[in-house]
Amino acid sequence: MNSETTYYLFLLLLFVVAFFYASVGHGGASGYLALMALFGMAPAMMKSSALIMNLCVSLISFIHYYRGGHFKWKLFLPFAITSVPASFLGALVTVDPVLYKRILGGLLLFPILRLLGVFGKESDEQKSLNLIVALLLGASIGFLSGMIGIGGGIILSPIILLFHWAKMKETAAISALFIFVNSISGLAGLLSKGLIIEPSVYLWISITLAGGFAGAYLGSKKIQSPVLKKILAFTLLLASIKLLFTDTK
Repeated sequence: MNSETTYYLFLLLLFVVAFFYASVGHGGASGYLALMALFGMAPAMMKSSALIMNLCVSLISFIHYYRGGHFKWKLFLPFAITSVPASFLGALVTVDPVLYKRILGGLLLFPILRLLGVFGKESDEQKSLNLIVALLLGASIGFLSGMIGIGGGIILSPIILLFHWAKMKETAAISALFIFVNSISGLAGLLSKGLIIEPSVYLWISITLAGGFAGAYLGSKKIQSPVLKKILAFTLLLASIKLLFTDTK
């Protein structure tokens, strides 16, 4: 496979990642990072590129779910109050490239399991949000998000569903805005360190916008594609294995 064909495959997978992540209220940063790692791109450009694409897709996803009446401020604010400043601080941390890949490889297990239907199922049982736990989770997820270059939705969503704090679509709406504000904060942290945006990112943004719009719209209509989900899960698994078991910087 020549370099041009490889790049077109990368762009196609960007669309697919944005589509499926947006369908569940996520921005897709972990997926974008996985693809960039899988295709051998430098870690230095990975964080900022993923966060910028994250901003666009998560905002589209949030708008769809907000218009559907699924967003609840009282569930969102406790997480966001601590996550936003923590994400900024996390972005200031310089992580060893090998450690960075290990952490990202581990985080990819969340969307892989979600795509395979292992967790993320809705429950009829609903419980009240624990404020202290929400504040601590927000700070922890926010810091990790800023450090790695994700929005944190892949971690927050399964936790909300696991503790029965919200239903599926409410969780998607909360996660979408959570990802958006954390991505802004993380980018602000990177900008304070002298962020340089690669020109190729603008094409990637266009592709992820298209995928995100389609995913958010069709996902809200409950249109499923089990085969494509398994293909994406397999792709993310390959990236996770590469990140976890390859020692090269």
